[in-house]
Amino acid sequence: MPELPEVETIARGVHERVRGDRIVEVWFGRHREPFKTPAARQARELEGRAIVAVHRTGKHIVCELGTAGDRSSKGDAAAQWIVHLGMTGRLLVTTPEAPLASHTHARLTLKSGRELRFVDPRRFGRLEFRDLARNSAFSAPGVDPLTISMEAFAALFHGRKLAIKAALLNQALLSGVGNIYADESLFRAGIRPRRPAGRLTKVELERLRLALRDVLEHAIRLGGSSVSDYVDADGVRGFFQLEHCVYLRTGLPCRHCETKILRILLAGRGTHYCPKCQK
Repeated sequence: MPELPEVETIARGVHERVRGDRIVEVWFGRHREPFKTPAARQARELEGRAIVAVHRTGKHIVCELGTAGDRSSKGDAAAQWIVHLGMTGRLLVTTPEAPLASHTHARLTLKSGRELRFVDPRRFGRLEFRDLARNSAFSAPGVDPLTISMEAFAALFHGRKLAIKAALLNQALLSGVGNIYADESLFRAGIRPRRPAGRLTKVELERLRLALRDVLEHAIRLGGSSVSDYVDADGVRGFFQLEHCVYLRTGLPCRHCETKILRILLAGRGTHYCPKCQK
């Protein structure tokens, strides 16, 4: 599943390419799974709206839209088109002549002549429309790990008995952190994934907060991790997987101490760590 760096990379790429453009025609596929809002309503509501901005909220891509029929592409948003990529989703900016990928569920034709396409082979992704005159703006359930303060980060885990790896994956606490970046940040902080979250010291938690932020920001600079289907808005793979220290490196030597990387199952997720560097 695309995590925060991948979603951020896609959102930035889409924003740069379609901001100020206008949706002139909408096509949706026949499968019902991707639609949190009925497809017919989405198509009706999206056509004619300008794309004011595109940004990430948690693991979601939020397209801020103007009022239908308004010729201006500036000002406050009147609606939102919300894209969750699920396990294998892609949001691509392309041309009408580009080959149509299998499992394409949405094609938004833009005034510029480009297309915004949503592709999702496993159909775990979701598409939602919100009219901001009737509904509140979309918000993530947890705090963004890129902006959380030292005090707020420590408070999230105070008294919690669950393992710190499981706590990092809890989207109600931190929005956007998934398996890759939980493993990588715990390695960089020198903390074993099974340790109870509530027993970590303030020093350890601050080390983890900074490690998590640094890992996420570095992964964004490298375009995310392409370990499965992930590509950015142009269909280009990321490069951060080349710098993974523990994730999917089971049995390989640690890049720091050469001890073999171990893999365990924790909270139903494959978890990778160095038994020497992480205490």
